Amino acid sequence: MGPELNAAVDVPVAMLALAQGLSSPERNEKMKFSLSAAVSETVVSFRRVFALAIMLVVIAACTEPVEPTAIPSDKGVAKAGFTRLQADQPLAYTSPVHPFMAQAGLNSMHGDSYNSDVHAVAGPQGLNTTILSRVGSQAPGGMCATTTFSSDGKLITLCASMMGFRINLLEPRTLRLLAEYSLPLRSSSYRALLHLDRSIIMEDTSGAYFYLDHEDRVVMADNKQIIHRIAYRQTGRDSWEFYQEESWDLSATIPSDCLRPNNPFPAGECDPITAVMPDYSGLIWWVTRAGRVGTLGKASGALNMIQLADEEIQNGFAVAQDGVYIVSDKAMYAFRAAPSGLPEVIWREPYDRGSARKVGSINQGSGTAPTLLSNYVTITDNADGRINLLVYRRQLGASSERLVCKVPLFSEGHSAAENSMIAFNRSIILENNAGYTSVFGEHDWATAGGGIVRVDVRENESGCDIIWQSSERAPSVVPKLALSTGIAYFYNFMPAEDGTIAWYLMGLDYVTGETLFKIHTGNGKNFDNNWAPITLGSDGTAYVGTSKGLLAIYDEI
Repeated sequence: MGPELNAAVDVPVAMLALAQGLSSPERNEKMKFSLSAAVSETVVSFRRVFALAIMLVVIAACTEPVEPTAIPSDKGVAKAGFTRLQADQPLAYTSPVHPFMAQAGLNSMHGDSYNSDVHAVAGPQGLNTTILSRVGSQAPGGMCATTTFSSDGKLITLCASMMGFRINLLEPRTLRLLAEYSLPLRSSSYRALLHLDRSIIMEDTSGAYFYLDHEDRVVMADNKQIIHRIAYRQTGRDSWEFYQEESWDLSATIPSDCLRPNNPFPAGECDPITAVMPDYSGLIWWVTRAGRVGTLGKASGALNMIQLADEEIQNGFAVAQDGVYIVSDKAMYAFRAAPSGLPEVIWREPYDRGSARKVGSINQGSGTAPTLLSNYVTITDNADGRINLLVYRRQLGASSERLVCKVPLFSEGHSAAENSMIAFNRSIILENNAGYTSVFGEHDWATAGGGIVRVDVRENESGCDIIWQSSERAPSVVPKLALSTGIAYFYNFMPAEDGTIAWYLMGLDYVTGETLFKIHTGNGKNFDNNWAPITLGSDGTAYVGTSKGLLAIYDEI
């Protein structure tokens, strides 16, 4: 952003301080008086909304630097990690092949349409390790929430800040920026700015789930209820660009009276699209927070929709050849499309949603995206006391029941799950997210997370067994399994010697659950992963989204 752009707009000091204050609790306290003069509990003057809109446009107009800016770390000496001793244990697995998505392991937050969180590659093991990082945005925030890979190995990431989402094309390992594409700011970010309540952002999963299709194109929904198909191309020897290849406007079908600079006083319903994914026939399925489930015909633009009455969808969903698997805050569903494209329920299984939302959960319901393995689909419930792992048969035999097993997890009164589990053959690996809120709200680290478990479905389908349990704490990461080495990757924390929080990329042995190594990545809030995933590249690099950007971690051996 050049000085001429800075001079072009007289941004009100109070509004600028408001945006800056979102990264500092101390400044937030000092801003309360200024905020009360500018913003009331329920009414914001149009003038100030307009001024805020100008500020957002000015900051959003700034392009990100090509060369990465390293994520700053708090000072502090980290505790020692562990060194890997035993040999690699490769695992055999057949990845799902989806005709309308990029290769499994590369195409979405959870790696594939099964949400298996499995990668057929290796990752770092703490052997002469290099750690590079990139600040995700010049604006407050910058977390890179989803990382995928193009067929030629480039990173395609979605990075979020208080000024909106950006799709970035990055060079592998170096994290150099090759191209970027800006998307509209979410309504929840406007509300967070206006009310100084950052928790509003953390309760909104809209826009975070995109997929990479079979031609390396990003398919995702924005805050204006538009589904985009965004491609990239080379424009010169060292230059690239994203461009919108096609889009479909769903705003006439999905309620979209949302808070925006041009709509400062919304009075109707705003129901953002949570996630999109294609089925095996090529229909794009989409879900919204208020329980709408729909399909989009790419060629015809035909839209079909149903709504689950009084149900909320805050997770991504899974797709297999036999159906589309969606979890609401009250039930697990299997869907298929009728010949017209209308979503039809194949089966519905209600679960125990408990009496209240837990600390470590976004809503009062299952926090896990449905995950497919073998002939099953698995989620957790939100039962009081201890949550349960639920495994359902996707297809029923003549005398079989839908539920295979119900396994209580973790400890009484400290048990919650808000992330998809790893699913490999008949095994399920899950972390405990109880007690963790977000990078903004976490203050009591003694209660954050606590426990990782592996559960296997018995071959005779008579139930499930806990194979191992680890006491390690991985409070909010989307974990991944590296098949080439048999290592399950998590993101762990330990208090440093000076009381700061030190963060580690951690490897557990898939067979035994033993902690194999911990690679120190940095200290403080900037290195808190804040619900972002680990993603493994084909060259052995692990990418970890943090609250401030993206890490690249690899062994130089």
